[in-house]
Amino acid sequence: MFTIGTLKAPRGARKRRKRVGRGIGSGHGTYSTRGIKGQKARSGPGPRPGFEGGQTPLIKRLPFQRGVRGAGSNMTGGPPRPEVAEVNVEDLQRFPPGTVVTPALLRKEGLIEGGPVKILGEGRLDIPLEVHAHAFSRSAREKIEAAGGKVVILGTGKR
Repeated sequence: MFTIGTLKAPRGARKRRKRVGRGIGSGHGTYSTRGIKGQKARSGPGPRPGFEGGQTPLIKRLPFQRGVRGAGSNMTGGPPRPEVAEVNVEDLQRFPPGTVVTPALLRKEGLIEGGPVKILGEGRLDIPLEVHAHAFSRSAREKIEAAGGKVVILGTGKR
């Protein structure tokens, strides 16, 4: 049984630091592992990141990309598409018949976190519900209406 006072690091876990510039006998004296002369042998921080010794750097050799590069924009310059919250019709089975299912109710139930809501057609739906969402798949719309429910598309005024 180990106690906190008897714990030790495993063998090889703790390495001594390399002490450079401490005499020829150390094996790391004279040039202190920097080689002989040149920019990287001098004191100071050395060349900036991306510097290639005067050669045109890679970042300048690549074609210039314009516009916003966001999720789903395909580098066309448009704003990134909003993250769509997807809910399957089988997840709506938990609500009592006749419930008006809105994005706020789905958020309260923990089915989505936010953003526009799309209802997908995975699973079965046996109860009539009035479902309000920003988009519906064809199969989801058919299943909701087949169960005696109603589909309302938000933001368009369409039913």
